Amino acid sequence: MRYIEPTRVKVLMMMFFATGTVGILIGLSGITPANFKLMITFMGVINIGLGAFFAFLFLTQIKAEPDKRKKKKKHRD
Repeated sequence: MRYIEPTRVKVLMMMFFATGTVGILIGLSGITPANFKLMITFMGVINIGLGAFFAFLFLTQIKAEPDKRKKKKKHRD
């Protein structure tokens, strides 16, 4: 997988964790109709899983090094 900037991964991670938590809380509370409770709770669990995936990426990815092939060589005169 290619390198993703840490700030972007942090934003995605927080977004998925927050929406997953809100989805689970709304799904388990009495706000929603009975036929949507399971679906909203399940989608919240999926968002928590995606947040965990981006947390794993954030913790395990290695900083990308600049490509040496694209570096211009300095000519000595």
